[in-house]
Amino acid sequence: MAKYRNLTAIALTFGLAMGATIAKAETLADAMIGAYNTSGLLEQNRAVLRAADEDVAQAVAALRPVINWSADATRQFGTSRSSSTAGNIVPTVSNTMSANLIAELTLFDNGQNTLAISTAKEAVLATRQQLVSVEQQVLFSAVEAFMEVRRALENVALRQNNVRLITQQLRAAQERFEVGEVTRTDTSLAEARLAAARSQLATAQGALTIAREQYLAVVGRMPGNLEPPRSLPNLPNSIETAKSIALRGHPQIKSVQHQVAAAELNILRAEAAMKPTVRMAGRLSVTEGIDSDRFTRGGSIGIEAGGPIYQGGRLPSLVRQAMANRDASRGVLHQTIDQIAQTVGVAYSQLRIARASLVSTDEQIRAATVAFRGIREEAALGARTTLDVLNAEQELLDARSARISAQVEEAIAAYRVLSSLGQLTAGDLNLNVQQYDPATYYNLVKDSPSSISRQGEQLDRVLKALGNN
Repeated sequence: MAKYRNLTAIALTFGLAMGATIAKAETLADAMIGAYNTSGLLEQNRAVLRAADEDVAQAVAALRPVINWSADATRQFGTSRSSSTAGNIVPTVSNTMSANLIAELTLFDNGQNTLAISTAKEAVLATRQQLVSVEQQVLFSAVEAFMEVRRALENVALRQNNVRLITQQLRAAQERFEVGEVTRTDTSLAEARLAAARSQLATAQGALTIAREQYLAVVGRMPGNLEPPRSLPNLPNSIETAKSIALRGHPQIKSVQHQVAAAELNILRAEAAMKPTVRMAGRLSVTEGIDSDRFTRGGSIGIEAGGPIYQGGRLPSLVRQAMANRDASRGVLHQTIDQIAQTVGVAYSQLRIARASLVSTDEQIRAATVAFRGIREEAALGARTTLDVLNAEQELLDARSARISAQVEEAIAAYRVLSSLGQLTAGDLNLNVQQYDPATYYNLVKDSPSSISRQGEQLDRVLKALGNN
């Protein structure tokens, strides 16, 4: 009797040994901070955003004067015969050098360049929202990695305790066999169950190794002693409220909305390309002889106007193509809205399933514990066999394992709901990180600064800092 009570105490404290071996506690927030700070996926998409910012700078540059230079050195040679040479063949050679400075400025283009700037800005806003979506993806991966390690740790501790418990039961069966209370069958059953328990322990330990490696890949370091989450995020009470929040603020929807706006502007750009443009052009040139004192110097300035008359139907085709792209982006928007609404509904359903499972497993553990204790007492009195005790113990083990999984699934489902709302970000979670500000780089490049300006020098320092990270 005392021996079985000791085994029950072991079963109730199976997680303590594992937690005591590691001193430093690590929270779920720590895991998300690590993922945010080390994610290569985030760095990749931040670079994609900076590239989109440069599209604005390039569009702005098209409204400014364009100045180019050219230079060449020419040697002309040949022979000639004329009356001035008295009919003799005379070689001719001349060496000249020339330089040109050309400047152009668009005066009027029916708003093509201005529309190009607006289109680029819409693309930047869309890319920013895509970066938020990637941030949510990274943080949710951290949540999954954290909880999977927690699941694996608990399962290893549970399986270790199971091996210890069955080992004690095997010894008890062997002692009872020696005094003739049970048969060899009872000890064989315990031996078989012990072998199965050891196999399950090895499987759980392998799963823990895999979970640790996944944690390392996502968070950037091996897990320490992971504390279970003290609380889950606050979520809307109803699916309808949640869907309303998601449809107003989810980054995927916002991104596609900006893409639709850009597509609308592209139609106007295609229509403007069919109209005339006016520009001013100036030119300075110098040509001097290398082997003589001859030279020419001069310049020109003028206003040019021009536009398409006929290009084989290419320009109307571009307008129709822009309209088709606009219609396609609107279709993507409708699909995205439906998908986000569906994602919210599915996430809430998964959360409810996990919570119902957690309640059920609590009841299962309670009933299995009562059954195990009763069968254990009856076995001590000879009214139950070793197999009965082993089966009851397995029922209790399965119930505890199911509860571990239910707890993990509840936490993952809660953060999946938060992600479906578009609120699984470092800012929304108040994570202690240096948040990436997408406006910083944009503000440096939006006016298309030259490399020799003060703003250009500041931009060079920023680029060097980014390159050193």
